[in-house]
Amino acid sequence: MKKLGFGLMRLPQLDGSASNIDVEQVKKMVDMFIERGFTYFDTAWMYCGFTSENVAKTALVDRYPRDKFTLATKLHAGFFNSLEDRDKVFDAQLEKTGAGYFDYYLLHGVEADMYPKYEKFDCFNWLLDKKAKGLVKHAGFSFHDTPELLDEILTKHSEMEFVQLQINYLDWESEWVHSRACYEVARKHGTPIIVMEPVKGGTLANVPESAEKLFKAHSPEMSVSSWAIRFAASLDGVMTVLSGMSNLAQMEDNLSYMEDFKPLSEEEKALCFKAADIINSKIAISCTGCSYCTEGCPQHIAIPQYFSLYNEDMRERLDEKGWTVNYSNYDILNAKFGKASDCIACGQCESVCPQHLPIIDNLKKVSEHYGK
Repeated sequence: MKKLGFGLMRLPQLDGSASNIDVEQVKKMVDMFIERGFTYFDTAWMYCGFTSENVAKTALVDRYPRDKFTLATKLHAGFFNSLEDRDKVFDAQLEKTGAGYFDYYLLHGVEADMYPKYEKFDCFNWLLDKKAKGLVKHAGFSFHDTPELLDEILTKHSEMEFVQLQINYLDWESEWVHSRACYEVARKHGTPIIVMEPVKGGTLANVPESAEKLFKAHSPEMSVSSWAIRFAASLDGVMTVLSGMSNLAQMEDNLSYMEDFKPLSEEEKALCFKAADIINSKIAISCTGCSYCTEGCPQHIAIPQYFSLYNEDMRERLDEKGWTVNYSNYDILNAKFGKASDCIACGQCESVCPQHLPIIDNLKKVSEHYGK
C-alpha cells in the first residue's frame, strides 16, 4: 500500500458549511487518487456534519469495484450508550457507505475519558467479532493521549492490528500531543501506525516566512506541506499517512511526491525541527480544524474558523496595520454562525477536543480581538 491516505474529513465545501460538500470535485479527487495507484480512504461517523460516509458511497463505492480501494471508518464513544447502540451505528455505516465490509475499522479516540466506556461496553471484543464475521478486515483504534495510557492499552489489547496517532514535526516534542513518545510506544509493541494530522490541519502548509525560506532554500520545487507529510511517512513502522485534502490542487501536490516516495534524510529531518522552533514561536492557538467541537455547540459557533482567523492576525504586524481583512471575514462568518462572544461556557467543545485546547478561554481572546 502506498504511503498516502485520503482523509475524508476536510472535504471541499460549497458554502462554508461542513455538511454541504462539493461532491463533484470529490469525485475528481477520488479519480485522480486511484488512477495514480493509491487506495486508502478514511472516513468516520461524524465527519463533515455526519455526511462524509455518504459522500464516500457516492464518490467512491458506487463508482469503483470493491477490490480497487480500502475503506476505513470508526465507532466513536459519543454515539453509543448500550451494547445494541454499537451495532446500530455499525449497521448504519454499512448502509451509508454501501461498502459491504470495512477494510479498516477503528475505535475512535480511545483516550482517558473515553477508554472506560469502550471497556464497559466490551468494544474491543465486539470489534474482533466483526472481524471474525468478515465485516471488518483489520481492527485498530485512534488515539490522542499520553504514552503511558497507550502502553497500557496496547499491552492489554495486543490483538489490535494498528493504531492511528497524531504525528507531525511540530508536535514531535509537544507536552500535550506527545507525538514522539506515542510513536515510540507503538514501535515498542510492534504495532503498525497510521498517521493523522501530519500537516496539523493546514498549520504546516502555511508556515511563517522564515520557516518557509528554510525549506525553499533546500528544495525550491517542493511545497511547504510536502515536508510535513514526508516527515511522517519517513518514520519506520508507518503504514500510511492521512491527508485531509480539500481541493484538486492539494491532491495533485500530494500525489506528485508520494507517488514515488523518497524518505527524508537526517539533514532534512533536522530542517523540519528547526522550522518547528520557528512556528512554535509564532502560533497563537494550536487548532487543527477537525471541527469535533462544532457539532454539538448550542450557540453554533464556527470555532475552528475563528481560531484560524485569529492565528493569521497574530502573525501580522497589527501595530503597523491596525486592521486586516480578517475583521471583515469575521463579520461574514457572524452572519451565518454564532459570534465568539456568544459562548456560554458549557464545555462540550473542550470535552471532545483531541488537542485538549482551552477553547472557552481562546474564544474570549477571539471575541476581545474582533470586538475592537
